[in-house]
Amino acid sequence: MKKIFITGCAGFIGSNLTDRLLSNGYQVLGYDNLHTGQLEFLSNAFNCSNFNFIEGDLLNSDLLLKSLAGVDAVFHLAANADVRFGTDYPRKDLEQNTIATYNVLEAMRANGIKNIAFSSTGSVYGESPVIPTPEDGPFPIQTSLYGASKSACEGLISAYCEGFGFQSWIFRFVSILGERYTHGHIFDFYQKLKKDPTCLSVLGNGKQRKSYLYVHDCIDAIMLAVQKADEKVNIFNLGVDGYVEVNDSIGWICEELGVKPRLEYSGGDRGWIGDNPFIFLDTKKIESLGWTPKFNIQQGVIKTVQYLKNNEWVFDTRGGK
Repeated sequence: MKKIFITGCAGFIGSNLTDRLLSNGYQVLGYDNLHTGQLEFLSNAFNCSNFNFIEGDLLNSDLLLKSLAGVDAVFHLAANADVRFGTDYPRKDLEQNTIATYNVLEAMRANGIKNIAFSSTGSVYGESPVIPTPEDGPFPIQTSLYGASKSACEGLISAYCEGFGFQSWIFRFVSILGERYTHGHIFDFYQKLKKDPTCLSVLGNGKQRKSYLYVHDCIDAIMLAVQKADEKVNIFNLGVDGYVEVNDSIGWICEELGVKPRLEYSGGDRGWIGDNPFIFLDTKKIESLGWTPKFNIQQGVIKTVQYLKNNEWVFDTRGGK
C-alpha cells in the first residue's frame, strides 16, 4: 500500500482528495495547520484506520522533515488563496505558497521522496492574450501576488525535477466548487444574502467571465493524470469547456435561495487588484487522457449553494477568517 502525504488535508479540495485516496485503499498522512481547514471535513477520514493526521505548519521545517519519513508521494495542496487581499498582506503569498513549497521540496529531498502533485492555478497565466489558454500559452506580466507566488512554486518544482530527479504533476485550476467549499464568490454572496436578502453588493460590473469546476471532477482529473502521465514535469489545465458571467452565477444563487435582491455594482471590469476579468482554460490535454467533467458550471454552483444551505456552521468557523 502506498503512503501518501497531503498538505492542506483539512481544506476544501484537500479533504475531498483525502477521502478519495482512502476509499481507493491508500494510506494517507494528512498535514494541516488548521488556519482555514476544518477538522469536521476529516470526520470520515478519522474513522479510517489508514489515516493519520499531523497538525503542523509548512513553515516548521523540522516538523515537516520528520513527518515525511516513510512517505511514497506528496500531494501539496496547502496555500494562501486569498487572492483578493494579496496586496494587503504581500508576505502571506511568499511565505505560505513559495517558501512553504520550498520547505516541502527540501523535506522530500532529505527523505528520498521523488513524486509530487501540486495544486497551482490558472492565475499564473495573468491576463492571457490567448483564450482559451493552453498549458504552453505565453506567460504575460503577473497581475496578482497569488499568481506570482504559484508561478514561483512551479519553477521550484520543475527545477527540483531537473536537479534531483523528481517527477511532478502540476495542476492549473480554474476556481473549484462543491461540497466543503468555504472560500470564493458563492460563499461571499451567500453570506451577504443571509444578512440582507434585499440587496447584494457586487465587485466590478458583474460581467467578468469566469470558469469553474466541480470538486469531484477535479479530483477525477488529478487521479487520472497521476496514473497515466509519465513525463518528468506534467502540467495540466483543469476546467470545463466554457465560462459564465458573474451575473449568471448570481442568478443561479438567488434562484436557489429564493431571493430577488437589488444588485449594487462597484463598477469597472474587475473586482479587485489582480482580478482577471476573463478566465477560460484549454483542457484538451487532460481530456486526451480520457477525462470528461460530469458536471457543468451551473450544476456546480447549485450543488455548492445546496451544501452551504445544509452546512451553515461553516460561516461561523470560516467567515471571520
